[in-house]
Amino acid sequence: KAGIQSKAERWADRIVPLHFILAAVVWLLTRNANRAASVLMVDFSCALRLATPLAILTAMRTGTHASVVVKGGRYLEVLSEVDTVVFDKTGTLTESAPKLSQVVSLDPDLPEREVLRLAACLEEHFPHPVGRAVVKAAEESFLVHEQEKHDAQINYIVAHGIASSLGGQRVVLGSRHFGVDVSAAVAQRERLASRGLSILYLAVGGRLVGLLGVEDPIRRESIETIRMLRSLGIRRIVMLTGDDQKTAAAVASRLGIDEFRAGILPHEKAQTVQALRRSGAKVLMIGDGVNDSPALSAADVGVTLADGADIAREVAEVVLVNNDLRLLIVAVELGRACMRRIRQN
Repeated sequence: KAGIQSKAERWADRIVPLHFILAAVVWLLTRNANRAASVLMVDFSCALRLATPLAILTAMRTGTHASVVVKGGRYLEVLSEVDTVVFDKTGTLTESAPKLSQVVSLDPDLPEREVLRLAACLEEHFPHPVGRAVVKAAEESFLVHEQEKHDAQINYIVAHGIASSLGGQRVVLGSRHFGVDVSAAVAQRERLASRGLSILYLAVGGRLVGLLGVEDPIRRESIETIRMLRSLGIRRIVMLTGDDQKTAAAVASRLGIDEFRAGILPHEKAQTVQALRRSGAKVLMIGDGVNDSPALSAADVGVTLADGADIAREVAEVVLVNNDLRLLIVAVELGRACMRRIRQN
């Protein structure tokens, strides 16, 4: 239930005894029962109790017809008060259809094709969009990568990557959080990051041997959505990503976002949202992945896309059915219109 609905009900309860007192005064002054009854007939407490939930139900129905599912009146109220919007980058601001853009070898004895083959050997086991991009690139290069997959024990660590053992050596593929020394590839990393590419690090036997630059195209409506949010008076727009600082800066620049947090883990997304709320902000968090669920829960209102992970759709209070970020504008405007109508009533 929306807080304003409870407030309207309290107001209605206070009005009732006032109307009885007024009816009694009219009867005492006029000794006319009809006039006293007419005072009771214009009692607004019933209308006040009905108007608020009806306005909320109408707004929720209107949202459903516009492909915006709002799971309760309380969230319409929060949508009307939002002043800070936090975006997850991958799969939300981007299309979640990554493709491998570049492979870099750091070992003269290991050609780029072998770096790609080793990466595909590991990624073959996990249906992650980035993993599929690596596997697809290997297949397009006619590299055989499946033959070793049954010989290796694969371990997947959320937000870090994949670890395995091939040919008696430990092989690691993932983010820089995986504990591998990446200082030997500063120049190559900077070059890939400046293009806005997400970087996978491949290490064999504890030594970095290659980099893979993955491109995830920005959603065509992302820039328009951010511009429209600013026109609605949203004072802060923040992007969260696990990518490094330079990659995040390149993507934020293209989107017109001034504030971002780079290189953060899933639990740190939730901590960022909580910190914003503690500072007095009314936070809307939008994300679509399993890793975004803690942050969606931590926000004043969580929003996800219909093609998001099951747990994200379960946790979020608002679902954008058509997977179009511009529906976020519809959701905010719907909340504001609903609250205006209730206050008018």
